[in-house]
Amino acid sequence: MDETSYDVSYRNHLPQAPLSGAMQIDWQQAINDILAKKLACPRCGSFTDDVLIGYLRTPEAAEWAPLCEGCAKKDSCDARKFVVLCEGCSTEVRLRGRRVDEDGFMSALVEECRRNLEETLDYLADYWREDLDVDPEEMDKRLEDVDAELFEEEDSWRRYLEEQYLKIHQWFRERRLAVPNPGWRSEYVEDMIGLGYVTLLGD
Repeated sequence: MDETSYDVSYRNHLPQAPLSGAMQIDWQQAINDILAKKLACPRCGSFTDDVLIGYLRTPEAAEWAPLCEGCAKKDSCDARKFVVLCEGCSTEVRLRGRRVDEDGFMSALVEECRRNLEETLDYLADYWREDLDVDPEEMDKRLEDVDAELFEEEDSWRRYLEEQYLKIHQWFRERRLAVPNPGWRSEYVEDMIGLGYVTLLGD
């Protein structure tokens, strides 16, 4: 959602030889400066200083959810989705959200990413057994040994989330901002390695 990387197209109609004493403006830099702290609504495309964040369950809400891009089931998913919308769109879709600026949005996004990663950790550790109704003699097996296809789906989702986490982490680093709850990453890495899995977040 950070618009600092946007390549804004505009027509430059400045004269080739400006009059002596006339102010010369770097319009591209001026536009980039204006957009530096703007957020874009994923539903209507409008730029705004703040947005509303919250949760929706409808399948179409996946299009407004930053982390749903990597979900293989987003077209039919009825799970709670962390969405971001401008005030007008929030009213139209009846989102009961919290207003945040760019920094607030990124802080909320990193926490949401962590929550999803913790859910994948719990699923790989134990919860998959409830979904598959595993026989007692297979309770000690790993998911990949019982259902390789389901494991691949869950592992791909985890990898996507870890990639997004690293991008969000880089956003904070580039702006020299403190990452919220910095100790979370090392705990997650230890837990994942303890289960016998490799993680992009460390070793």
